[in-house]
Parts: sequence; C-alpha cells; structure tokens
Amino acid sequence: MAEEEIQIQDAAPAPAGQPEKEEGRRSRRSEKVGVVASDKMQKSVVVRVDRLVRHTKYRRYVRRTSQFMAHDELGATVGDKVRIVETRPLSARKRWRVVEILQKAAK
Repeated sequence: MAEEEIQIQDAAPAPAGQPEKEEGRRSRRSEKVGVVASDKMQKSVVVRVDRLVRHTKYRRYVRRTSQFMAHDELGATVGDKVRIVETRPLSARKRWRVVEILQKAAK
C-alpha cells in the first residue's frame, strides 16, 4: 500500500474584513446597548435595555425593559449609555460584560 498524504481542509474561509482565528471558530456573541441603572457594586453594573414590541391586540408599540448584570472594568456610572456583550458565566447572575461606554451621563 502506498502511503498518501491527507490534507485536512478548514471550513469556509472567514468573510472579507474579519481576521481568521487560528484556535477555531466561535459564534457571534450577542450585543446589547443600554443605560446603566445601578453602579453600587464593585466591578459590576446593572444595565437597563429597552426594546419596542408590537402589542398583539392593539397594534401599538409598547416599551419593554430588561435588566442585565454586567461585569464593568471601565468604571461606568449611573446614566451612562454602554454596550454589553454576552460572555461566560462570571457569577450566579452575571453573564454580560461592558465593552465600551458610548455616552457619559450629563452631570
């Protein structure tokens, strides 16, 4: 039997504009933009995210609010508009991380 060289081809190449990762592919992490509602903890904030949902009966848009606990190394304060991304569980209730402060609160 002749020994043959087997080449393993990678999955589809990364789309243009995105660098290829050598360690493997990871799905896109969910991102949300919200306002900091509480910063009373050390290195943690509560972020309030608003979304508009159409009411099934009245066909009007209703504002729904969700609150997420996020890890904060940047020092966001109450009223700051921040972007958070999904991450591994950091504690019992923290699964989000603040990646940037989009707008500082007016003093």
